[in-house]
Amino acid sequence: MPPSQGSAHPFRLLGVYAALLAVIYALVFFTGDHSPTPKLGIDLQGGTRVTLTARTPDGSKPSQDSLKKAQEIIENRVNGLGVSGSEVVIDGDNLVITVPGEDSQQARALATTAKLYIRPVLAADTPKTGGAAPQTPIPGDTPQTPAPETPAPGETPAETPAPADPNAPAGEATTPAPQSRVFPAQAPTPTPTPAPGSPTAAEQQAKEIADAKALRQSTDQAVQQVAMASMDCTVPDPLAGNDDPSLPLVACSQDGLEVLLLGPSRIDGQEIADAKAERDQQYRNVVNIEFKSAGGDEFGRLTNEYYGKRIAFTLDTQVVSAPVVQAAGQFGGTTISGNFTADSAAELANTLKYGSLPLSFQTSEAETVSATLGLSSLKAGLLAGAVGLIAVLLYCLLVYRMLGLLAGFSLIAAGLAVYGIIVLLGRWIGFTLDLAGIAGLIIGIGLTADSFVVFFERIKDEMREGRSFRSAVPRGWARAQRTNLSGKTVSLIASVVLYLLAAGQVKGFAFTLGVTTVLDVIVLYLVTAPLMMLAARSPFWAKPSVNGLGSVQQIARERGAGQSRPKEMSR
Repeated sequence: MPPSQGSAHPFRLLGVYAALLAVIYALVFFTGDHSPTPKLGIDLQGGTRVTLTARTPDGSKPSQDSLKKAQEIIENRVNGLGVSGSEVVIDGDNLVITVPGEDSQQARALATTAKLYIRPVLAADTPKTGGAAPQTPIPGDTPQTPAPETPAPGETPAETPAPADPNAPAGEATTPAPQSRVFPAQAPTPTPTPAPGSPTAAEQQAKEIADAKALRQSTDQAVQQVAMASMDCTVPDPLAGNDDPSLPLVACSQDGLEVLLLGPSRIDGQEIADAKAERDQQYRNVVNIEFKSAGGDEFGRLTNEYYGKRIAFTLDTQVVSAPVVQAAGQFGGTTISGNFTADSAAELANTLKYGSLPLSFQTSEAETVSATLGLSSLKAGLLAGAVGLIAVLLYCLLVYRMLGLLAGFSLIAAGLAVYGIIVLLGRWIGFTLDLAGIAGLIIGIGLTADSFVVFFERIKDEMREGRSFRSAVPRGWARAQRTNLSGKTVSLIASVVLYLLAAGQVKGFAFTLGVTTVLDVIVLYLVTAPLMMLAARSPFWAKPSVNGLGSVQQIARERGAGQSRPKEMSR
């Protein structure tokens, strides 16, 4: 910034920074939830700890390799959603997920098994409502088996049904006669019954899964009708994440308004190369899927085969979407549409992108984590930071006199920008501020103060060479900015490397340190340097008693006088 620049230039730079602050705080107060407070991490606001118990199909003990793989996938899902402050640890045979806040739904969502299969739809029905008779229309090329609705409940004896079957097809060789009242009466047969004695939880769990498979994944059409008639979409699914993709499946739709009979899986979720949450032309929240090579070819064959019919996307045995195929030969990718919000679409895309868990889990315990210890540590840390900041300002005032006020003003300007950006990052990417992040902020502000010291010392060096305060400021700035940029580049590289290689709270430290480093450079160019240029043009700031540089000027004068005496003597 040479001295020949116009006097309005520093004001323009200060105006740019003022406009930047105005934009930041306009976004803080007039967008999102309008709250000017940042999202706090587990150690500051408390959180919810959810213990997840692994479920294996045979009730055996899960292997450590599968638990570590599940932990890795869940951590990738957390990172895919941003720095959220969640923690995932292995505790014996369980996974423990801790998330900020009192809502445990986020932890349960992160632990979704996410086994995605694409299956053809063979039949559809309304879910069980007090044991009503089933209706199983089979679309497309599957023969239809209408079972007329009658008011009799499923437990009514077989002789009570109204004669509502004269319209049934006569040529059904593989389908039983449409006397649907018989099947609900048989429904209790495959349901789990308590074993004699006291079975262990693992044995009971394995029995529930086996019974659900026997009923809902049978290849017998009679049993399939029983399963559809007795399906209750309001209760937790014991089969979730444990269905056999090679067998048919009776499953509920996502909204619970439909029970579907699905054929064996044609495409596995492992064939997904990428998944993104977007909005379609009707402004609906959808998930766009890109398949790997083999999966794309199979999906093309599937859409050719089921053109005009329905196919279902099942996630942990629940039908997420069951659209009608409207275009044949869709190779490469497709779109999942359903009753998605923007958040649920993003969660599904994130879950599918990082793959399914090798195990299914059920919540065995949920508890609230207190933030008492974290808040006391926060108070101690903020007190230490305030004491350090005051000490830095007192040092600047003592050594640089009124120039220390300019340093203090620059620190306040940097602090305002950092605070507003932290609030916005909490809304946009779920960033949560924890103790490690606060440590990164304090260190970053300390580095900002270091930039002022480098600048002021370069001004001193110029004045020792005999220059006035007015000419020393722009020349000192030219030398100081090279030093400061080199130091900030090293700090930023260290922050990026630490963020990429670290995990947990260390990521938050690296993130905030990197943010403050970038803002330090912005404040240096848009606030500190313009203020010093304005001070250099003022006779008031040029006084040694004001800028604290009188001793340097005195040394420069004495040095100049000492160099002039030998010349006079030589004459």
